[in-house]
Amino acid sequence: MPTQALLPMLLLSVLLLQAQGGHRKLNRMQGLKACEKKPSVYLCSNHCSYLLKCPKANTVCCSTSCGNICMSLQ
Repeated sequence: MPTQALLPMLLLSVLLLQAQGGHRKLNRMQGLKACEKKPSVYLCSNHCSYLLKCPKANTVCCSTSCGNICMSLQ
């Protein structure tokens, strides 16, 4: 392959990588922690939103065996 074609191909591959999302940081899941206490069965239906937000006040989103749920701070 001629050396003149290498630079445009490298540039094209970098641009395509950027268009597909590229090197993004996964900081969305870094803030999620495991629940400190074991949730009861009825809490497993109280899931967090896609952005890991809870609709009720005084609740936090934490990770359990039944998924990400909103659990009371008390």
